[in-house]
Amino acid sequence: MINMSVPDTIDERTINKKKLTPFTTQENLNLALNSASAIGCHVVNIGALDLKEGKPHLVLGLLWQIIKIGLFADIELSRNEALAALLRDGETLEDLMKLSPEELLLRWANFHLENAGWQKINNFSSDIKDSRAYFHLLNQISPKGTEEDQPCIDINMAGFNERDDLKRAEAMLQQANRLGCRQFVTPGDVVSGNPKLNLAFVANLFNKYPALTKPESEDIDWGLLEGETREERTFRNWMNSLGVNPTVNHLYVDLQDAMVILQLYERIKVAVDWNNKVNKPPYPKLGTNMKKLENCNYAVELGKSAKFSLVGIGGQDLNDGNATLTLALVWQLMRRYTLNVLEELGDGEKVNDDIIVNWVNKTLAKAGKSTKISSFKDKEISSSLAVLELIDAIRPGSVNFELVKTRSLSEEDKLNNAKYAVSMARKIGARVYALPEDLVEVKPKMVMTVFACLMGRGMNRA
Repeated sequence: MINMSVPDTIDERTINKKKLTPFTTQENLNLALNSASAIGCHVVNIGALDLKEGKPHLVLGLLWQIIKIGLFADIELSRNEALAALLRDGETLEDLMKLSPEELLLRWANFHLENAGWQKINNFSSDIKDSRAYFHLLNQISPKGTEEDQPCIDINMAGFNERDDLKRAEAMLQQANRLGCRQFVTPGDVVSGNPKLNLAFVANLFNKYPALTKPESEDIDWGLLEGETREERTFRNWMNSLGVNPTVNHLYVDLQDAMVILQLYERIKVAVDWNNKVNKPPYPKLGTNMKKLENCNYAVELGKSAKFSLVGIGGQDLNDGNATLTLALVWQLMRRYTLNVLEELGDGEKVNDDIIVNWVNKTLAKAGKSTKISSFKDKEISSSLAVLELIDAIRPGSVNFELVKTRSLSEEDKLNNAKYAVSMARKIGARVYALPEDLVEVKPKMVMTVFACLMGRGMNRA
């Protein structure tokens, strides 16, 4: 399911599939949980044992997060520019980018309901219980046969006038079935207004039949819609996996009031004075930006007290969504979070890059491995051999070296090694957020987090 939601997250070669023992089952569960965390699921209070014991609320909570990430992946302006058709008078693309996927879905549904001459809905629970809005939505988005490869599908509205709610819901779902979209809900789920399942039903409708046309307007600044970089995605997933509220959908837009950043300070044990120094949403109609800016100034102040390097970074930069400067602060938060874990394991001893590099080399040498690294910029890291040998040193016999290419490596070989290395690190219990490409390209920041997470795992063997 994780691989269906975010393709290629888990290297299938690392999954134990035959003759499962309690130990190999535990490895699979570690791999699943650490990979779920890497795609942005909040898995802080759930462990392999909870899954093994089948604790319903924890299992269902995790499954819902994984499904939601997959369903919402394309409800995003940079992936679907036709969503700009949902702009209202006087709005800019930036306004639309501030909406969460749930809010965008609601606006999409209402866009089609308005075109159908039907009243708007405010939610996917009580407002859709009678299925009538759904009938109109299906009728609006069904293919009209205008495109060559799409045959016309006429929605039969006869069930619309059915008096019984359950029978009407069943009639509506029969029409959804003709679009290949009878998923997630039963008639009972529609009539009871189950919010999660109905949200999933509507997201699936959007993904298959958005029925939107990209506007031709001259006034739209399409340059805003660059897709997110790998680094941005990694940071966003890291934040979401820590359970920040609200969920971060757009890195810069969602950090502009600093509420998420302040929550991250708490995660790295920097005290936040929520009562006297923080303006909490909802913000007043007047002076909203002033309140957000005050939060951002406080976030920078806290960073300085935590000895972060914030030269040239002010609250205004966070408030403006300045990409480079916001990332500089977020990286230091992530770095401190990673190092804190090591300090806790090492009885509070301060940890820096040199200490991690030395630990890596000592551990490799002690296990009789041939690789070593000079720094996190060492080009040798691009083969991922040092990472794989370190994993094998931490848990002897865990790496299947027959799957690893070691000589005259092509770029594809390097990527395959890196995919295997990242999944293996997660399998032995290291919560790695970096991506295989970060190892191949030797991105020092992300390489540092990989080795730091493995060091944490190695120190925690006792």
